[in-house]
Amino acid sequence: MTTIAIIGAGPGLGAAAARRFGREGFSAALISRTQDNVDRLAAELGDGGVRARGYSADVQDRERVVEALKSAADDLGPIEVLQYSPAPRREFLRPVLDTGVDDFAAAVEFSLHGSVTAVQQVLPGMTELGKGTVLLVNGGSAATPNGNVAGTSVAFAGESAYGTMLHDALAPRIHVGQLVVPGTIGGGDPMFAPDALAEKLWTMHVQRGNFRVTVGPA
Repeated sequence: MTTIAIIGAGPGLGAAAARRFGREGFSAALISRTQDNVDRLAAELGDGGVRARGYSADVQDRERVVEALKSAADDLGPIEVLQYSPAPRREFLRPVLDTGVDDFAAAVEFSLHGSVTAVQQVLPGMTELGKGTVLLVNGGSAATPNGNVAGTSVAFAGESAYGTMLHDALAPRIHVGQLVVPGTIGGGDPMFAPDALAEKLWTMHVQRGNFRVTVGPA
C-alpha cells in the first residue's frame, strides 16, 4: 500500500482528496500545523474506511516538514503522491502597496521553499518506486498576478515556475501537476466543491497530462 501525503490537510479539500485516493487503496498522511485537527480528521476518515494518520508541521519549519514526511512513510507506506496545498495566510493577501519585503519573503518561504522542501524529501522514494505524482494546488493568482493579494501572487509565480521545471525534468515516470482554483473552495459553487476538486486531482494523477489544469475558464 502506498500513501498520499497532503500538506495543508483540512476538512475541505484535504479530506476530500484523502477520501478519493483512499477509495483507490491509498493511505493518507495528513499534515498541518495543529496536531489535534489532523488527529480528528484522521479519525473521521478512519470511520469511513480510509487508513489515515495526522502529523503536525508548519510549512515554514523545514525540519518539521521533513520529519513529518519521514514518519508518514515509515508509518503508512511509501509516499507515491504528494499534495502541496496549504491555505495562504492572511498577511500574504494584502494589496501590493501594503506588502513589504518581509511579507514577500514569508510568502515565498511558505509557498516555494515549503514545496521544494517537501518535494526533495519524497522524490528519492518515488524514484525507488519507479512512479509518483506531485500535485500543487494554487489560487488564480498563480496564473494571473493580482495586486490585491500581492504576497501569494509573487510566491505562487515562483512555485509555478519550480513545478513547471520539475514537470519537464521528471517525466514520464514522475508526474508534476498544478491545479489552479480561481474561486473559493467550498464557497457554494459546485465547480469548486471539495469533492469535485479531489476528482480533478485524481484524474491528474492517473492521466499524467499537462502541468497546469485550471478549474473553469482559463
